[in-house]
Amino acid sequence: MKELIEKISAEFETFKTDADTQAEKGNKAAGTRARKSTLALEKLLKEFRKTSLEESKK
Repeated sequence: MKELIEKISAEFETFKTDADTQAEKGNKAAGTRARKSTLALEKLLKEFRKTSLEESKK
């Protein structure tokens, strides 16, 4: 589970960097990368929720 949390943190940092670049500089490619990161985050967060529920049942 700790590994999953690290993946989520790393992906969020990637998203934050790209989103800031898009917002501040109007970089369209950074916006595309930020949107891609949100999809990856969504999958990771769903996996976290599933893992968390399994762990709480033990």
